[in-house]
Amino acid sequence: MLKSKDLLGIKELSAEEIILVLDTAAGFRDVISRDIKKVPALRGKTTVNLFFEPSTRTRTSFELAAKRLSTDVINFSVPTSSVVKGESLIDTAMTVQALGADFIIIRHSSSGVPHLLSGKLKASIINAGDGINEHPTQALLDAFTIREKKGDFKNLKIAIVGDIAHSRVAKSNIYSLTKLGAEVRLIGPPTLIPKNIEKLGVEVFHAMEEGLQNVDVIMMLRIQMERQDKGFFPTTEEYVRNWCLTSKRLSFAKKDAIVMHPGPMNRGIEITSEVADGPSSVILEQVTNGIAIRMAVMYLLAGSRK
Repeated sequence: MLKSKDLLGIKELSAEEIILVLDTAAGFRDVISRDIKKVPALRGKTTVNLFFEPSTRTRTSFELAAKRLSTDVINFSVPTSSVVKGESLIDTAMTVQALGADFIIIRHSSSGVPHLLSGKLKASIINAGDGINEHPTQALLDAFTIREKKGDFKNLKIAIVGDIAHSRVAKSNIYSLTKLGAEVRLIGPPTLIPKNIEKLGVEVFHAMEEGLQNVDVIMMLRIQMERQDKGFFPTTEEYVRNWCLTSKRLSFAKKDAIVMHPGPMNRGIEITSEVADGPSSVILEQVTNGIAIRMAVMYLLAGSRK
């Protein structure tokens, strides 16, 4: 079982706990491949999706995972809730718990919100993305996908490309992949890579051709176009010219390299359709694996609460 009743971030997990989640997810991956994709493991429990930010993939994935485990699922609608009347976040969460929630899955634009709720509530808090801090289940499903395709993490070279500075996915993956023994490279414009990030055990490159040399895995990140007016790079055209993953740039990686993306993709900006839909892409497999990972997390947290 996991040491905590909550999943707040990868930073708090040990390598052994990460492997435990991956091993547990492998069993659930078989379940969701069956004709009847449901197990009674958490029957009688209640899951609440508390999303203060827009989400399609993550919210739907959590909802499916909860239903596959036979929990009752409530999707909390923020625009029609008392939050718009001025109710505090903690009061909203306490109300949700009082209604019988066993799991509260929260996404919020402010970093640290899941940690705040963890200390206030008895329900298990699962971080579905907090500000620019972490997105732990995305990193876990990425690790699961990599292990399925590449086996052991030792000696693997993994490149994470794009807007590292604002990406919670990147941060969670850095914590997870370095703990598992992989060599992690970061590639992107100097303005989008935090200073001194090398202290986390990663290597920084600004040129795609150099950074992608002989890598086993290429993990592309969404360029957050809403930040484009902040001047992090001059124009979209320049970004495409220097950091878009094309077939030519993919050729610098190993022949059997896989291409990943957490979605949603900006096709033609961070990745071409030829690569996204090509034989190296495992992007849709990541989506499927996300359900198994989230089932595993909820199952293990339920055991920790006991």
